[in-house]
Amino acid sequence: MSELASHLASGGLVILAGDAFRGGDLDLAAAASRITPDTIAFMARHARGLICLGLSARRAAELGIELQQREQHGSSGRPFGQSIEASEGVSTGISAADRARTISVAVDPSKGPADLVSPGHIFPLIADPGGPTKRLSTLEAGLAIVEAAGLGDGVVLCAVLREDGSMARLNEVTEWAAVQSIPIVDIGTWVAEHKQ
Repeated sequence: MSELASHLASGGLVILAGDAFRGGDLDLAAAASRITPDTIAFMARHARGLICLGLSARRAAELGIELQQREQHGSSGRPFGQSIEASEGVSTGISAADRARTISVAVDPSKGPADLVSPGHIFPLIADPGGPTKRLSTLEAGLAIVEAAGLGDGVVLCAVLREDGSMARLNEVTEWAAVQSIPIVDIGTWVAEHKQ
């Protein structure tokens, strides 16, 4: 197992950079199958953006999750599905523990549409079936990285914002990421190195 795969398998976070559609925006990412309430709380505190669950189109279909808008979502937009919540084991749905529970249910292969309700506090993103070679975004690349690590179908993404709420840039987070032991992955480089 590669160093990156081991890091993700142990519940580690990575910063994904190089999204071709979002002009330098960054995402803090984790394997959905390894998500914990602590990870959700860390994302909310330090990344500050919307916490989303990236899923393959196949898994989204299995769960009955459809795109919010069927028309083109725009080159820089994100393909949001209907928001979800676990149907059991949550209270208000917004706590870190509740959001981790919903994510865990959504990526559990034994669970299906009956195990989720909508609307909820987790926001699915539905990936292009062509993967990152067709759409070089943190969604498709994050899913590919998690899958290559043998960690299932699902990546948790949270846009990295500055304290004032504007979008953070790579040079601003490099030192912080090193202190936190969070690897920075350029998705274009990763995809080029892992082409079949």
